[in-house]
Amino acid sequence: MALLELDDLHIGYPADGGMIELVRGLSLSLDAGEAIGLVGESGSGKSQTALAILQLLRPPLRILKGRIRFDGQDLTDAGEAALRRLRGGAISMVFQDAMSGLNPAFTVGVQLTNVISAHRKASRAEATRIAVEALDMVGIRNPEARLRQYPHQFSGGMRQRVLIAMAIACRPKLLIADEPTTALDVTVQAQIVDLLGDLRRKLGLAVLFITHNLDLMAQLCDRAVVLYGGMLMEEGKVDALFAAPAHPYTRALLACVPRLSDLPGVIHTIEGSAPVAGRLTTGCPFAPRCGARVAQCADRPPVRLVASGRIACWKAAA
Repeated sequence: MALLELDDLHIGYPADGGMIELVRGLSLSLDAGEAIGLVGESGSGKSQTALAILQLLRPPLRILKGRIRFDGQDLTDAGEAALRRLRGGAISMVFQDAMSGLNPAFTVGVQLTNVISAHRKASRAEATRIAVEALDMVGIRNPEARLRQYPHQFSGGMRQRVLIAMAIACRPKLLIADEPTTALDVTVQAQIVDLLGDLRRKLGLAVLFITHNLDLMAQLCDRAVVLYGGMLMEEGKVDALFAAPAHPYTRALLACVPRLSDLPGVIHTIEGSAPVAGRLTTGCPFAPRCGARVAQCADRPPVRLVASGRIACWKAAA
């Protein structure tokens, strides 16, 4: 049985007497210890999917249809008390803005031990010991002294490591990392992704890695799920996806990744604009920007199994 299952998930909000959907019929599964990359442009529904898993969608945004199951438990019907036990315990999340994720008025130690005490029956001394161990695991030197410091005394990369330490302190089964390398320089980005990979192996974590950076995703993940306009475009093993992308959108995304062989000053882009929620047609959301579109693209393509995984495209070969 999969650790996490999303079945026909729809997320949206009411507007003008109808519903505007940000995520439209997403289904995926994640096994224990597996890492999946959720990739796509801004507005594709990646972060809303992550928030829906933890039932943290801000009203009026809500789950309109579908089920979310974690470790056999249906989270869409779970009560608030059960969800509080899961959040930060069995499921942890690392958000993209490390500075806003930490309270500047409290030391790192206070914030770490509060999280630990909320999810584990631990004395103050035991919570401190676990906090020191968590900081050490994420590569922060002299963790005992660092517990007494405030977030502003840490660099951006170190603050992100603190948030990761907070997320793993209670030994979750699933870690959701939502753009965890945003606003970090390239070297630090690679370090954070390497750290997540190390923690995944050491702790047996399942990881849902949300990103628009395909290279970083490839370093960490086993499979990739490509979203566009709130819908699944393609899913497959990362190596296969990079070697032979089947969906026109996946090919377009990969073509935008800078390469050393590119001519100086050449920047590859996808022509057109990303879709706006509420203005999507019933057909393939990528059709207006797709050079391979045909008349049939006016109808929504079903998600079907192919040799490389799953795809929603009328023209893709089986």
